[in-house]
Amino acid sequence: MDSEMLSILCTPDTRKPLREASESEISRVNAEISQGKLKTVGGTLLSEPLEDALVSEDGTKLYPVKNGIPVLLTDEAIALSF
Repeated sequence: MDSEMLSILCTPDTRKPLREASESEISRVNAEISQGKLKTVGGTLLSEPLEDALVSEDGTKLYPVKNGIPVLLTDEAIALSF
């Protein structure tokens, strides 16, 4: 993701900065998706693996990036427990 764009994005609920998800974070999330265990904060069961994502500054929420567009909706976030 473009660093200039990333510098202006923030979490929708706290307005804190975001960072790009690491490969290991995406791998762990995708493993849980493939096991049918992962839901969004809003309760939607995820079935498609993620290619890219943004993580909140405190590392508690992950926001998917779909087709190059960050989905910065609170209900679409994924709570991280690792």
